[in-house]
Amino acid sequence: MITYLYWGLIFAVVVAVIALGAKLKYPGLAAAIAGVVLVVGWAAYYFSLEQVFVKRWGGVMSISVPRGYYHIATTWKEDNLWVENYNPATNECVFSEYSKGSLLEGKVTLKNCNPVHLLAGAEPGEARAESAPAAAPTAAHSAPAP
Repeated sequence: MITYLYWGLIFAVVVAVIALGAKLKYPGLAAAIAGVVLVVGWAAYYFSLEQVFVKRWGGVMSISVPRGYYHIATTWKEDNLWVENYNPATNECVFSEYSKGSLLEGKVTLKNCNPVHLLAGAEPGEARAESAPAAAPTAAHSAPAP
């Protein structure tokens, strides 16, 4: 919600600058100032505010799991988002950092990673159930022998 409010405020300022410039008969100057407001607003959001909004105030952000990978976990370290995905083709777990402005993003690769909680038979990219159903007891294990 805060993300939408932020962009609503930026666009309201742009409209106000253009309206004021038209009223004062300086449309060229108003258009230039409006452009600067848009660029500064975008840069502030992309390089500083996006993850802060999401983490602290319920902002909006989306990332995608790479094709062929399984998503394992997501966590925050300060204001940066870390995502762990599993690549079954290489048997590696990859921790990827989504930092502010996508600058200086870290990446940690765990070789020979074999996550035990992946559902058997699920395809990469499919949602997995929170817990697998318990196996039904077999006759050999359900009752003690007389």
